[in-house]
Formats: sequence, structure tokens, C-alpha cells
Amino acid sequence: MKKSTLLLATLSSASIAALAQGTISRPNVILLLADDLGFGDLSCYGATQISTPHTDSVAAAGVRFTDAHAVAATSTPSRYSLLTGEYCFRRTGTDVAAGNAALIIKPEQFTLADAFRQAGYATAAFGKWHLGLGSRTGEQDWNARLDLTPADIGFDHSYIMAATADRVPCVWMENGRVADHDPSAPIEVSYRKNFEGEPTGRTHPELLYNLRSSHGHDQSIVNGIGRIGYMRGGGRALWKDENLADSLVAHATRFMEQHADRPFFMYLCTNDVHVPRFPHPRFRGKSPMGLRGDAILQFDWTVGEICQALRRLGLADNTLLIITSDNGPVLDDGYDDMAEALVGNHRPGGPFRGAKYSAYEAGSRVPFIVSGTPLAAQGRVSHALVSHIDAVASLATLVGTQLPQGAAPDSRPCLDTWLGRSRRSCPYAVKMAQNRSLTLRTPRWKLIEPSQGPSMIQWGPKIETGYRPEPQLFRMKHDADEQTDLADRYPRRTRRLMQLLDSIKAHP
Repeated sequence: MKKSTLLLATLSSASIAALAQGTISRPNVILLLADDLGFGDLSCYGATQISTPHTDSVAAAGVRFTDAHAVAATSTPSRYSLLTGEYCFRRTGTDVAAGNAALIIKPEQFTLADAFRQAGYATAAFGKWHLGLGSRTGEQDWNARLDLTPADIGFDHSYIMAATADRVPCVWMENGRVADHDPSAPIEVSYRKNFEGEPTGRTHPELLYNLRSSHGHDQSIVNGIGRIGYMRGGGRALWKDENLADSLVAHATRFMEQHADRPFFMYLCTNDVHVPRFPHPRFRGKSPMGLRGDAILQFDWTVGEICQALRRLGLADNTLLIITSDNGPVLDDGYDDMAEALVGNHRPGGPFRGAKYSAYEAGSRVPFIVSGTPLAAQGRVSHALVSHIDAVASLATLVGTQLPQGAAPDSRPCLDTWLGRSRRSCPYAVKMAQNRSLTLRTPRWKLIEPSQGPSMIQWGPKIETGYRPEPQLFRMKHDADEQTDLADRYPRRTRRLMQLLDSIKAHP
């Protein structure tokens, strides 16, 4: 059976009829991707030390998933797989990217944005990018238009960070150029050595007036905060961390206003929970968990602002809003923001073991909410196993795009499950830890493949890695916190799952 036929077969007959007859118009789609937001960081997922009413409201009106998975426990590979439908382990160069990395997704690759663009949608990317820019690593001219940008992989418009808030360059990039570029302060970036005469967080800690580093993050100083990498120049183009969320909301809202009469796809990526956490003053001190808790409140505010804009523009009933996270949570990820000291009884990873970077479950089990339009079920909690890898095939189904031969090779059409109209799990989810070792989840079982590496992260955060030289097997429905390794007790099942994982690695 051809892939296009499979795509159509997954959409319920009622949904197909409604779309074909025009009783449901093609929906706008907003994919709101949080950064480092853990499974347990939202009150709709059980958090009690913090309240996220706007996100809770979206979940209550749609489908909230309890067994959803990012493809990796770190940002760049997770985002690569989400946008391409290809497992990140198949490609070298998909580890956490430097701020001056070249564009990792190749222009010839078919992307999620391409699926919408081919269906006649306006497409845009806002916020954290972290997938590289330009054609050559370390050779970008940040004072001119870059030669490879999100426009080359399906996005009509972009207003993005080159990487993350803790990495230089600390400027917004709009459609391949530095936004508000200041010719009097030309930008230079290096990830090899500092520029002569430029202070760093290591040499001039007294200049860290907003946040001090706890480990690393002590190179160039921007806005009183140490960063990864070296930069000079920027002038008025340099961002202020406390205004990042406001800038993101303003540009996203403007895009919706400009395209209110045409279907649009918006890839909206917040930075709030990722370090450096420095939310706007109106959120500071509003949670008992310090800056990390305040940043979660700022994230929830962003959700509320987007929903309010949709209502104001009359788009709320015809916009599918997907809220999820790129990977699991981390407390101390390089800044002395008291996240570990103030966490209290809050469990960022929910009931699961591990955290960001880890092969254990909290590294990549993430919140996942699908809400809006008559297509999505309302007020439902789904325990189906779902994975970000299936975004391209599933959302292509929604808008009627046939995937080209060889596109999104690992993505499977699961739209009815995503819309809450089916309880069917995907057969498996493959996930990659920080050391590129893989785990295999099925609805009942989890296999962690053998790998070499320390049992704890070595550079700062107190996180179990899950790395062992022998395979590990867990029965997830009875041991969600992965305390009882059953590999020795069930050698045949362990062997079968290892064979399945080897087959997946060998054949997309």
C-alpha cells in the first residue's frame, strides 16, 4: 500500500467527509513547542506547587496525552526529528548545536513546514531555533543576510534565535537577517576563542549583574548574563532576556493578524524554562520555586496570549493548537538561579526517573496536548503511546498533502490518535539520550540499549544517565519509575526488543 493511501486511511471517515464537504474548513495549526518543560511542570499534569490555568484550559477543551515522547532528551536532535520525520540517530551532526552551526536540515529534505506550504498554507517559525543557520559552520556573516535560513526548509517567515538564550549570538534573526541590526556595532561570533579586550563571565564575574553561572556559561556577557561562546558587537540589536516572551508573542500575534483570512501553520517555540531563566519582572516572585517557577508562569502567559489573540481574530474555532516540549526538565543547567534549592515537593519530571539528557523516562516523556476545531475530541485524557516522530505524516494527513517518495522516512500517520478519535497506540517510540544511545518504548515495555558512559551527568546537573553496558528492560505499566530491571528475568523478551531496535536502526 502506498504511503499516501495509508495517510488517508488513518483519518476517520467522518473527518474526511467534513473536510471534503466544506463543513469544516482547513484548520490553522499552531505547534507550540516549549523548551525543557517537564512532564510534571503543568498543573494539568499534576503539579501542585504552581498553577498553569491557560494551558490547563487548553487541555480541558481538547486531548491530554499521558504517554507522549520527544525523539531525544536534548534540543537539537529532538527538533530535527520533529520537523523532518527522520530519527536523529540516522544523521551525524544532530547533537546539541553551537550558535554558529550551519543549517542542519538540508534544503532538499522534506519538512513539516513543506507539508503545509504544499497545501497552500502560510508558514512561520518563531522563537528558539537551534538547528543552525547558513551553509558553513562558523563562517556566517551576521551583518548580512545568511545564505541558508528557515525559508529554505519550508518557512515563509521566521523570527528566531540562532540557537538558544544561553548561546551567542544574542540577537533575533528575522528572515535570515539580524533584526534591528546596528551598523555601528558589527557582530562577530566565535566558538573557538574570545575577542581581544572583551570581558567574560570567568574573568569579570562582577559584570554578571543579572545571573551568575553555576557551571560553564561563563564566556561572553550579554545583558549581565554569561553565555556559551564569544561575541562582540550587536549594539541595539542585542536582546534583553526579560523581554524575550513579549517579543515572541508580539511577532506571533502580528503573523496571525496578517494571515487571518488564509490558513497558516505556526511553529512557535518558547524559551522560558530553558536557561538562562530571567522572566519579565511582572512574573518574578510569583511562584514558590524561584526563577524556574516564574518562567513556567511566563510560558503559561504566552499560551494565554496566543489563545486570546485567536479569539479576538475569530480563529479559535478553526485552529488546532498542539502544546508539547522538546525534551525533559533540568534544574541546575548552568546558572545559579536556586532551582534545586527551591524546587520543594515539585517533581518536574512527574513520577518518572531521570531528566533532560537521560535515557530514563523523564528525559523524553513530555506533555502533549491537542486542542481546538471540531476535529479534535474535547475533554479527553488519552493513554495512547505517541511520538513526535509522527508529526509530519499525521499533520500532512490533516491538510491533504501527499508525502514525496522517501520523505519523512520514520514518520507514521497517527492523526486519529492525535485528535483523540482513536485510542490506538503507535507500535513503538524510539528515543535518543545525550550520548546517542537509544531506548525503545512499546505500550507496555521499555528497553534501554547497552552503552558506555558514567551513571551520572559529569558537568553539573544531578541527573542519572541510564547508561549501562548491558541492556535494561522495564515493564512500564507496573514500574513507571524504572526501578526493577527485568532483563535477566525475561531474556527472550529482551532479545526480541533488541532485535526490533536493530531492525529499526537498519531500515527506516
